Amino acid sequence: MPENDWTSLMNTELKDFQKIYDQIAEFFVNYSFQLVGALIILLIGLFIAGRVGRTVQALCERNRIDVTLSRFLGNVAKIAVIMVVAIICLGKIGISIGPFLAAVGAISLGAGLAVQGLLSNYSAGLNIVITRPFIVGDTITVQGVTGVVDEIRLAYTFLEDEDGVRILIPNRHIIGEIIHNSHATRLADTLVGVAYDSDIAKAIAVVRKVLKEIPDVDEATAQVGLDTFADSSINLSVRFWIPTRQFHAVRFKVNQKILDALRAAGIVIAFPQREVRLLNDTIA
Repeated sequence: MPENDWTSLMNTELKDFQKIYDQIAEFFVNYSFQLVGALIILLIGLFIAGRVGRTVQALCERNRIDVTLSRFLGNVAKIAVIMVVAIICLGKIGISIGPFLAAVGAISLGAGLAVQGLLSNYSAGLNIVITRPFIVGDTITVQGVTGVVDEIRLAYTFLEDEDGVRILIPNRHIIGEIIHNSHATRLADTLVGVAYDSDIAKAIAVVRKVLKEIPDVDEATAQVGLDTFADSSINLSVRFWIPTRQFHAVRFKVNQKILDALRAAGIVIAFPQREVRLLNDTIA
């Protein structure tokens, strides 16, 4: 490239850079105080929003409102304050929020069509927070899954089982389904087969005594009774409630105690038997 053309190109680029620099400098000169003011307002607003959110949550908890609803109301209050502060900051630097709100509305419409599943999760989560079919600490069974409610969010609900496994369920799969809520406990239903010649009243008394001696079992709500007449045994039904987080451990313990107590009382635990009779002792 000739030297004159190169020099001309460099001058043109320098002029363009100078124009951009002058525009940036002019913007900061004209709006420097507004920018500083907007930044200060934003920082103060974020601080106030955090305090307002925590205050609303603490106020709800003091009035014994459910912890999930308290957190939700606290977050709503915080977001509302942040939105007000953002509008004030935009106006401070001379940005009209009218076109911005219109653009947000158009984007929201398109995003809503694209993420219908996510929005349905949030809608279902809001329904759970308002109607409260269950709260944190309850034991629920839904969609064939059982666990203790560990956390409720607007999009998902987290359950935790006895093994410490966290189960994530999208909220849209909870609302509209049949939910079994047994609060902090879970029902154990056991069959005990005893021989037909056993003293059934004595067997029931032995089982009740075992349930009474185990602290984790509420013996007052336990049920023990004759369930079925099976082929080789009389089946006693034993129904009792166990804390969900110790369900299997306590159930195994109860079963072992019942077996030991029945054997100690001389009550026979039945097992399948078949009686074979020969009608003709000669072979033709």
